Amino acid sequence: MISERIKELRTRNNLSQVKLAKVLNVSRSTVNAWEMGISMPTIKYVIEMSNLFKVTSDYILGIDNAESISLNGLNKKQVQSIIQIIDCFKE
Repeated sequence: MISERIKELRTRNNLSQVKLAKVLNVSRSTVNAWEMGISMPTIKYVIEMSNLFKVTSDYILGIDNAESISLNGLNKKQVQSIIQIIDCFKE
């Protein structure tokens, strides 16, 4: 599950394995091993990826399937607009 989430998040964010490796300061083969399920990232890298991809570590670990969106830096009107858009999709 972790391997699938890492690959999903990486591709969704248009990052190659090389680029993600560079951001995390690991080798491309390390990222490949994570995505292939050969090895697991340490907590340090799970946290770094959760910050990079703006998801919870629980999402990366497969504990929670819910994704979250940070509304930090938005004013009340902007937050309300986003809530209204989300409500449209719920209907």
